[in-house]
Amino acid sequence: MKPIKAMVGSLLLASSCAAVSADTPRTAFVHLFEWQWEDIASECENVLGPKGFSAVQVSPPQKSISGTQWWTRYQPVSYQIEGRSGNRSQFSDMVSRCKAVGVDIYVDAIINHMAAWDRNFPEVPYSYEHFNSCTSDIDYGNAWSIQHCDLVGLNDLKTGSAYVQQKIADYLNDLTSLGVAGFRIDAAKHIPAEDINGIKSRLTGNPYIFQEVIGAGGEPVQPGDYSWIGDVTEFNFTNTMGHYFKLRGPLREISNIGTWSGWLPSEDAVVFVANHDNQRQKTADIITHKDGNYANNLAHVFMLGWPYGYPKVMSSYDWHDHDQGPPSSGASSCSNGWLCEHRNREIANMVGFRNHTAAHWGVTDYWDNGSNQMAWGRGGLGFVVLNMEGYDLRRSFQTGMPEGQYCDIIQGDFNRITGECSGSTVTVDSNGNANFSVYYRNASAIHVGARVGEPCIDDCNTSSSSSSGGGSSSSSSGSSSSSGSGGSSGGSRIDTHFTCYNGYSYWGQSVYVVGNVDELGSWDPARAQKLNPDGYPTWNGLINLPSNQPIEWKCLKREEQNPNGGIEWQNGSNNFFRSGDNTSPRSGF
Repeated sequence: MKPIKAMVGSLLLASSCAAVSADTPRTAFVHLFEWQWEDIASECENVLGPKGFSAVQVSPPQKSISGTQWWTRYQPVSYQIEGRSGNRSQFSDMVSRCKAVGVDIYVDAIINHMAAWDRNFPEVPYSYEHFNSCTSDIDYGNAWSIQHCDLVGLNDLKTGSAYVQQKIADYLNDLTSLGVAGFRIDAAKHIPAEDINGIKSRLTGNPYIFQEVIGAGGEPVQPGDYSWIGDVTEFNFTNTMGHYFKLRGPLREISNIGTWSGWLPSEDAVVFVANHDNQRQKTADIITHKDGNYANNLAHVFMLGWPYGYPKVMSSYDWHDHDQGPPSSGASSCSNGWLCEHRNREIANMVGFRNHTAAHWGVTDYWDNGSNQMAWGRGGLGFVVLNMEGYDLRRSFQTGMPEGQYCDIIQGDFNRITGECSGSTVTVDSNGNANFSVYYRNASAIHVGARVGEPCIDDCNTSSSSSSGGGSSSSSSGSSSSSGSGGSSGGSRIDTHFTCYNGYSYWGQSVYVVGNVDELGSWDPARAQKLNPDGYPTWNGLINLPSNQPIEWKCLKREEQNPNGGIEWQNGSNNFFRSGDNTSPRSGF
């Protein structure tokens, strides 16, 4: 269920690990809590796109009650796009600008309830018959009560009603028509799973869905009850991060994360160090900026480095009381109360680490000192050392990585254009061993996308893109900007394993690879190469290509029996590699 996205769009080439390779997946998203739409658009272009974030979770855009408190956004009065973050036009502009640089928008959808007014919302319209009648306090030992009574006095929608389901679907479909790619279903625990599925069945397209379900021991409604619909928030993760990174137990124990009873499988879980609710309500038990940057940063290093779940980075503002709303100044200034944790080098650069190690979803070469120092590899694609002790760690580790000099992305930024590192480096010898020196309460991380002295040449992917998709920046039909070899010039050839992620399709529609050489159909959808759905929605296929040729390509959906039917191009500029240099190109929708 994880949206593993290929880089799309034009990327700004700053001096710090700026560009993302064309076939590098995107595997982590950020919650820009209470940011305005214009600031988010700018952040996508200047930070999130270049750093490789997959998406932004934005605050609820629907019209809500008045007030300065943050929670007013969670008391909607209609489904109009209007509120503290901006108007409909600004929202639409944000979605387009973010999408142009490869960053999706996930909307925090408030569909369980309306505001705590009387049960009359003429702008929808809803009236008394569209709400459940139970106004008693919720009994968390009773499933019916959890899902049919008002949540903290908020008017509980009768989500089993066809009328209500259609009104909610109309709102969500309106958002997807503007380009929204996914939804967080707020308070999903308080909506029967079959009702959410009923709403989902009325949606156009196939938006990504993850559901907020807080599991508690002994309760009848649990996160696993919803995983058949879409991904689910794993609150065990955030609680565990708080326990160990507040040093209430030996850090080494988190190497068992995700295997404990009651946890969601990795493929169903959305994980986070903190969210906007529990960082205020459970500050004593949840890691936040108030624990110090080192604890918050290192918890995120673990989350982004360990292969479990789809990680969400929390980016917030400072607060002095639970209800305090956002600062009045622009968030993109990252001042006057705005914290911008997602820009911290330890966090931002670990997004790139996760992207570059996504191909090996497992831990290798694990080590710990029996207490608060850990190290692990990701199948030769990256290596992390985490030191939460009160003293420095100096040790040689087997990394499994290719020989070379790597940028320590925790201590410095890697410039893919020049191949230079602004901080310290780590040298891996011919046997895969490397010496690490990690200060107390600090970390070190290296990955194959940040090898010093190896600037990008063929895969910088800096050209502008068309939001309509297609095979080049100037055409939605897939015309190539380079002729390629056409596969007809003879010479050596090489088997190339193509992967297209997130290839959801309908019956009779499949995913293909199309590109600039004859073997990939020369941009003709009718001649594209069909992939196999052996890991649906991930599609794979082995294609024999002429060696040492510049290859431009894209993922493409079309109907098997009608080459002109059901066509959907991967958005953004072409993927690019040189055959032989990359034998496993990856991209996605």
